[in-house]
Amino acid sequence: MTDAADQDVLALQDRTLLVLDDDLPFLHRLGRAMERRGFEVTEAETVAAGLAAVEAAAPAFAVVDMRLEDGNGLDVIRRLKEKRPDARAIILTGYGNIATAVTAVKIGAVDYLAKPADADDVFAALMAAPGDQAEPPENPMSADRVRWEHIQRVYELCDRNVSETARRLNMHRRTLQRILAKRAPR
Repeated sequence: MTDAADQDVLALQDRTLLVLDDDLPFLHRLGRAMERRGFEVTEAETVAAGLAAVEAAAPAFAVVDMRLEDGNGLDVIRRLKEKRPDARAIILTGYGNIATAVTAVKIGAVDYLAKPADADDVFAALMAAPGDQAEPPENPMSADRVRWEHIQRVYELCDRNVSETARRLNMHRRTLQRILAKRAPR
């Protein structure tokens, strides 16, 4: 067997799972659902608790909320991939945009799901074989949403610097601030 195949087999045998979310009812519900699917679940509700869980025993799998009260879930995935490169992690978020999805995948997340995601979606994402393609969306993004996503991507690439983002988009800074303050269009 190759090293990659050995790691895949090891990950399938080791069913440890970290679930990190600050929405406590969702956290407990997802934790129980994943336990019924054969995982040994550790629940955490803050970035600090998630990092502590990774330091104590890096799990084979992780489901991490993107935005938490004390920081960004990407920090937990980044640390998990340093401690255990074969770990399979997915990001969950209610604030989905393309820029953060790209960042999540670049640091090692295997998938990015928008909330509300059910346990079946999470399980499928965790267990998907590398290279599996997602189904095309039933309702693709509107043109307004695509524009908003592009602005969010440039904003993330500019390290959330409004002035630099406005300059690169050839847009007035206040116009950009108004766009960023609004919710994402459907």
